[in-house]
Amino acid sequence: MAHLAHYREAHPLAFVITHWINLVAMILLIVTGFCIHFPFWPYFMGIARGVHVFFGFVLFINCVVRVAMAFFVKSAPTGGTREQVLDYKTWLPQADNRHQAGAWIKYYLFLKKDHPLGAKLGVPQKISYLAIPVLIVVMFYTGLCLWAPTMNVGFFEAGTNLVGGLMSMRIIHYFMMYVFICFMLIHMYLANIEGISPTLLMFFHKEHGGLVYSPEKHNIVGEDDLGHGASHK
Repeated sequence: MAHLAHYREAHPLAFVITHWINLVAMILLIVTGFCIHFPFWPYFMGIARGVHVFFGFVLFINCVVRVAMAFFVKSAPTGGTREQVLDYKTWLPQADNRHQAGAWIKYYLFLKKDHPLGAKLGVPQKISYLAIPVLIVVMFYTGLCLWAPTMNVGFFEAGTNLVGGLMSMRIIHYFMMYVFICFMLIHMYLANIEGISPTLLMFFHKEHGGLVYSPEKHNIVGEDDLGHGASHK
C-alpha cells in the first residue's frame, strides 16, 4: 500500500455529520439559487425561496458549530496515525508542513508526482479551508441583504448602499455561488485524486489500511492492513 492509512481519528463522527450537512445545504442552495435567478418554473418559486432561505441559515449555523467544535474536539494531525490533537491545530501551520507550500503547489499543478509527506491538510488546503468560513459568513450576510424581512434593517441596508444598491448585491451574491461551486469541484477532485478512500472515510467512516506515520518522528514507521496482517513498527 503506497499511501497513508485512513483512520477514523482523522475525521471524528461530529465532523462527518457537519460535513454531510454542509454538502446537503450547499447543493440545495445552489439548485434553488439557480431556480430563483432563472425562474423557468414560476409555480416553484415560492418553494425555492423558502428552501433557499432555510438552508442558508442551516449552512451558517453549521459553519459556526463546526468552527466552535474545532476548539474542543480532537482529530488526528496527519494521516496514518490515531494520535489526536485539538482540531484547530490541524488548520494552523504545523511542524509537518513547514516550507511545503511550493511542493504542494507543484503537486496540484501536476509538476510533482507524489504529494508531500506531512500534515493531514496541505498548505493550500489550510488556506482554502480557513477562507471558507469567511466566505460563508459573507454569503449569509449578502443573502440577508436581499431577504425582504431583513433588507431594510440598518446593518444590512448599509451594506447594500455601500455596494451600490440591491442589483449590485444580487450580482455579488450570485457570483459567490460560482466561487462555492468551483471550490466544491476542486475539493472533490483533490480529495479523490489518489483514490476514494478519503471520501469513504469522511462520508461513511470507513477506514482503509496503509502506511503508518509518526507525527513525532515525521516519518513512516510501519504499515497497517487493518487486521489482515501484523502492523510493522
